[in-house]
Amino acid sequence: HSGVWWWERRRSMVLDASLAAVSAAECGAEGVKFAWEAGLPVAVGVVFGVLAGAVLLLRRRWPIAVVLVAIAITPAEMGFLLSVVGLYTLAASEVPRRITGVLAAMSVAGLLIVTFLRMHHEMNANTGHAEVWLVSLVAVLMSLGITGPPVLLGLYVGARRRLVESLRERAAGLERELSLLADRAEERAEWARGEERTRIARDMHDVVAHRVSLMVVHAAALEAVAVKDPDKAVRNAALVGDMGRQALTELREMLGVLRSDAIAPGDASAAASSSAAAARPGRSHGAAVAVEEENGGPCLDDLEELIGESRAAGMRVELTVDGERGSYAPQVEQTLYRVVQEALTNVHKHAPGASATVRLAHREGGEVAVLVVNGPSEVGSRNAGLPSGGNGLIGMKERVAGLGGGFVSGPTDEGGFRVSAVLQGAPQAL
Repeated sequence: HSGVWWWERRRSMVLDASLAAVSAAECGAEGVKFAWEAGLPVAVGVVFGVLAGAVLLLRRRWPIAVVLVAIAITPAEMGFLLSVVGLYTLAASEVPRRITGVLAAMSVAGLLIVTFLRMHHEMNANTGHAEVWLVSLVAVLMSLGITGPPVLLGLYVGARRRLVESLRERAAGLERELSLLADRAEERAEWARGEERTRIARDMHDVVAHRVSLMVVHAAALEAVAVKDPDKAVRNAALVGDMGRQALTELREMLGVLRSDAIAPGDASAAASSSAAAARPGRSHGAAVAVEEENGGPCLDDLEELIGESRAAGMRVELTVDGERGSYAPQVEQTLYRVVQEALTNVHKHAPGASATVRLAHREGGEVAVLVVNGPSEVGSRNAGLPSGGNGLIGMKERVAGLGGGFVSGPTDEGGFRVSAVLQGAPQAL
């Protein structure tokens, strides 16, 4: 908008200027009679009336001053428009209600006194007798009739204006909140996409890397014995084929579950809401093993088969089990299985020819621990040449920490490497 001085809009300025002009003309005309009755020059009365009426131009800036001027010129019987518009503006403004009430009462009292005295004088002059009760009744009705309607209308308009402003502020606040919620939903969706990418990468590593690593080891062995021992080469070739088919089967099952869990575009908001709940510590592991749970993932009973695959690849692996097995949550068994799998995969990658020991301990209180220790690589053994992204141990640590357990890995004094994990039978929220 383009405002001028205290007017927010030009049309408001034009309206006030028009009202002030009409009020000045009215008071100027009434000033003639006032000057004649007061014995003053007519010009004085006209100028006084014009100046008093023109005060209405200030009604939006100083409504109290306008009403006070209207009350002050009441004895001169001028300023009807000034009084009515001034009282309306005062009641509709942000002036405290007690001040509005006091000024309205002063206006009523002024009009009451002036009307009573004027009518009493005129009745005595015309009839020689004035009924006090009649004069009083007419004076009261006129004073209330002139003062009451503009005050009540102003109070109504002011209350309505404040209500509209409050609704606008509330709408603006809701719009800001919706904008913040949309931004947060977008952040949660972005976080969820990042978590999904991390989860898929970790599951792909867990499911495929181990078997592919064994395939590479068997392929290297096949290359070494192809000429010297054809029968062993055939067996190794069969093992490579079996492991490749198993890797493809596991990959196909995992991708199939991912497709069945795919979220339709219309459900994006629900995914963002659920991702906010998963953002709390201790929930990331649940997302990471969702595919395994639906696919009936590996458990501790599958450790013998897992170790057997490494033995078939030429690794010397010893498995020991301590304590009596308890009842563990599926995600706990899956996590321990993946820890052993990753540890053995790392032995194939980084310590070819080394022996390894896998120890599974069932402890009191439902705690279960696994320890994988390998010795140094045999001197002169051929390196398998397997690539390593350095993410296997990080993924295992995330899985174990997500269930509230402890994970430790590092080299041993003998030149080997150790990996250990401890979990409760039921996953613990952090």
